[in-house]
Amino acid sequence: MILHRYFARRFLTTFLMVAAIFFGILMLLDLVEQVRRFDGDGVSFARLLGLTALSVPETLYRILPLLVIMATLALFLNLARTSELVVTRASGRSALRSLTAPVAVALVVGGLGVAVLNPIVAATSQQYDRQVTLIQGGDRAALTISEDGLWLRQGGNGQQTVIRAVRANPDGTILYGVSFLGFTSFGAPSYRIEAEEARLDGAEWRLTDAKEWRFDSPNPEQGARTHEDLVVDATLTATQILDSFANPSGVPVWDLPRFIDQLESAGFSARKHRVWLQMELSMPLLLAAMVLVGAGFTMRHTRFGRTGLMVLLALGLGFALFFIRNFAQILGETGQIPILLAAWGPPVAAILLPLGLLLHWEDG
Repeated sequence: MILHRYFARRFLTTFLMVAAIFFGILMLLDLVEQVRRFDGDGVSFARLLGLTALSVPETLYRILPLLVIMATLALFLNLARTSELVVTRASGRSALRSLTAPVAVALVVGGLGVAVLNPIVAATSQQYDRQVTLIQGGDRAALTISEDGLWLRQGGNGQQTVIRAVRANPDGTILYGVSFLGFTSFGAPSYRIEAEEARLDGAEWRLTDAKEWRFDSPNPEQGARTHEDLVVDATLTATQILDSFANPSGVPVWDLPRFIDQLESAGFSARKHRVWLQMELSMPLLLAAMVLVGAGFTMRHTRFGRTGLMVLLALGLGFALFFIRNFAQILGETGQIPILLAAWGPPVAAILLPLGLLLHWEDG
């Protein structure tokens, strides 16, 4: 246990050092990008620094597997250089037993990343989008999903319109059981429309079986009118509607199952969110695989030579697995392969490949 704790402490320390270095590099690069992006908008340096701090956690979280493999390479190269791995082998410890502690630490880091860092990244990403929207003077997300259905907001001609629907078709262009509530530029309600169906057609909402109330009359109910077909101006597009909730990374992993249920109840496809949920749950397994990949090429003693080549091979395989995982995610989102295969296939394959390599080098 003393040896396991020693390896675990060394690996955790190395990982934190690598993460801190990359955090500093990403802060500098992102700060330059924020200065370039908002050049001429009169944004203060302090606010740009705040935007950078909100943006960097998402990038750091995305490259977490690459940080783990780099920390693994740094650790085992150092252990091989100091002959500590030779002493470990001489004491009767096999290579696989020596990897127990680093793999366990990687699993813990992955679990904490999903449980703790994922909600933090979701919150910082949402706050970053709000700040950018305020700076650029645009509208916020047009769509919100709740237990009561879906809510849309559109603006134009000095008015704001809130749209509520019980459900919608998968691309959000047809709403069922819909209500339109219009507001003047002073925030006072101006009209209300209830309809069985609303279809988005270019720059118009085409309503079917609608009833309209105008609040500029003394008795809105007495002056209410019914329409078989009614046209209401639309400032939203189907792309804007889908983009309002299409990014599952903006939803904390703890809230994602409930959000998926609400999304499907509203009539939208939640396949992208289901794939993302499974990808997040498989993160600890992927980090453990990255430890095995890095160790498989660097546990050899430095006297065997070709250390640089082995490091390049380990990095190349790690990057390849990282991009294969992203490619599998795309295939899963488009329905080309099952969701579980897209999320769990690459980590399992990433574990079996270096494990076979380690067993070959260990036992011949």
